[in-house]
Amino acid sequence: MKALWSAGLVGLIFGLGLIVSGMTQADKVIAFLDLTDRWDPSLAFVMMGAIGVHRAVYGWILKKPSPLFEERFGIPTRTDLDGRLIAGAGLFGVGWAIGGYCPGPGLVSAASGSGSALIFVAAMTGGMLAFHVAEEAWKGRQAHKAGFNGTTDGGTKIDPDTVLKLRS
Repeated sequence: MKALWSAGLVGLIFGLGLIVSGMTQADKVIAFLDLTDRWDPSLAFVMMGAIGVHRAVYGWILKKPSPLFEERFGIPTRTDLDGRLIAGAGLFGVGWAIGGYCPGPGLVSAASGSGSALIFVAAMTGGMLAFHVAEEAWKGRQAHKAGFNGTTDGGTKIDPDTVLKLRS
């Protein structure tokens, strides 16, 4: 329960920071991304502030044996750049540049009832669901090509991801 309250408090602080800094205003974000005569550099200071706070606190936090409300830290270990990451970053950038929202500020703006933010969040959710469906279909085709029919000899269902990992 403490972890939920902690997450809620951090989310509230994050949302307030987005609103105060102007990151929930699509026009301000688009002006930041437009490097022509309309460029508004103010969001760079928001990002530098966030990076500075993170940099100062991250090392101190990792010196602790564990997080306050979890057994271990969930730190990513992958450091490679693959095609999926690069393609995803490109699509994210296109969506951000056109819409003026990234997911966090989009959700905060949608909570305020902004029509454009509500449409953005609905479309973002639709895109995520469409990707999930397409990815699952692709995995199923790959598993089928590998000779897997979805069950073991005893009839137990197995996730195609597991089969693909075992066969690679």
